[in-house]
Formats: sequence, structure tokens, C-alpha cells
Amino acid sequence: MNAPRIFRPEPGDPGRPARGLSDEALAEQRSVFREDLLEGHTILISGGGSGMGKAAAFLAARLGANVAICGRDSAKLDSTATLIQQHTGRTVFCQSTNIRDADAVEALIGRVSDHFGGLDTLVNNAGGQFPQDAIDFTRKGWLAVIDTNLNGTWWMMQEAARRWREDGRAGHIINIVANVERGMPQAAHTCAARAGVIYLSKTVATEWAPFNIRVNCIGPGVIETEGFRMYPEEALARFHQANPMKQRGNAWDVAEAIAYLASPAARFINGDLMIIDGGQAQWGVVWPAGMPDYFSEDGTG
Repeated sequence: MNAPRIFRPEPGDPGRPARGLSDEALAEQRSVFREDLLEGHTILISGGGSGMGKAAAFLAARLGANVAICGRDSAKLDSTATLIQQHTGRTVFCQSTNIRDADAVEALIGRVSDHFGGLDTLVNNAGGQFPQDAIDFTRKGWLAVIDTNLNGTWWMMQEAARRWREDGRAGHIINIVANVERGMPQAAHTCAARAGVIYLSKTVATEWAPFNIRVNCIGPGVIETEGFRMYPEEALARFHQANPMKQRGNAWDVAEAIAYLASPAARFINGDLMIIDGGQAQWGVVWPAGMPDYFSEDGTG
């Protein structure tokens, strides 16, 4: 495929997408929810050191929840915990964990449950991918994305469900996925993994209902996070044009959706996929590596 037209807005240019919310901006975000909405609720968020996971952890703590976060980068987890402590006074449980390791996941769920006396909501936010035409994926690259986004999510889901079944306790899982209905050009690996998680979630939402375990998914669209560093500037510059609102979302948009699903207001929502994409599902296609000339109406990308 032909290379896309190069367009690289400089830092400070209003056309340049942000790389997530700064700590200062995150602390200033307003919420529609009352401050004690999640009082006494224990929530574990994977990938809690940055991006959507960090925002979700911050909001959950602000709403009174007991918060546990995990991820592979201890420094990022500690930074999130410090931010939350400074602004909410709440102490966060942190555990460096590779979710691809089923034994490590088992240990994590056990420690969180023991530390807080149980677990109420699991948010599977950890994941990752890179933009590339599918025909050029290496075997290692394909397996890395599938193992994290599908298998890692499953180990977390299964272990939490087993613990809830053993304890005779209700539970709720929220899986952060993607909008895969129309496919994801240049992200086929994560499309395959996320589609697997979506239909896995719909399946076990039925299987696990007798244990009073609910399972739902959230599919974000173009959300400004640190993950934008993976994509070329020329692709980022047009991401927002793929939805009819012609806007980019931010991590707080997803955090508030997570808080809603974790709250009593969502008690009758099960097996659902909540899309947060500004209408992209009905309108546009994102090209994370840049639009090829072949698909550009005027050939300029």
C-alpha cells in the first residue's frame, strides 16, 4: 500500500492530539456522581498506572471505593497511588503483575481479596497493540497481542469468578475492549482479541448468572491517552475525523462509564457492550498507521 501523506503538528499546536490527561488535569475533572457512590466497594483495575485505568482508579477512589491496581510498570502504579493519596486521602493497593501469567493472576486476585476482605468489581483494562498491516505481522507480534488482550483478560476473568463462586459472593467484570463490528484495519490482531473478549463476555454473562456474577464490556473509540505514542502523527491528526462529532474523547469519559457500570444503578445490565466513540461505529474508519492513498478519495491521504 502507498504511504500516507505526512502531517506532523508540533507540540502546542491545537491540532496535535494530547497524550492523555496530566495529573493536574485529572485532579480537576468534575464528576456527575455523588462522592459516596462507591463507598465500601472494592474494585481491581488492570493497567491502572496510566491512561484509562489511571483515570478510572482516581475516580473510583474519589467516589469512596477501595481501589487496587495492577500493571507491569511498578513506577507508574506507584505514581498513580501517590496521586490518589494526595487528592483523596485513600491508600491504593498496588501489585506489579503480568496478566499473561495465569499463576501470577491467581496470586493477585487472592491478595486483593485478602487485603480488602473481598472483591466487588474487576476492570480488565490492561492491553496493548501496535499499528501495522496484518500481512506484515510477525508471529511474535501476533502472539504478544493475542496473549495479552485475550488470554490475559481471560485469566483475570476466570480467577475472579472462581473466587466469587468459592466465597458465595456477587461480582462484576468490566472488560475494556474496542468497537470491532466493522473490523479494525491496521489493527487486526487486537480486533481478533477484542472480538474474542466481547463474545466470551456475552457467553459467561449467561453461564455465571447463577453465581450472581455480571459481565459487561466497554468499547472506547478515539481516546486521548499515553497510548497515542504508538501511532504516527499523520495518523493521529485525523483520528477525530472518523466520528461524526469530529472530536477525541479522553480517559475521563471512560472512567465515568466504568463508575456507572460499577454502581448500583447498573445492577440489571449484563452481557452488554457500551460503545463510547462519538458515533464512529456508524460513520468512519480509523487508520492507526495512516490512511493509504488507495482509500483516499483525492489520493492525498
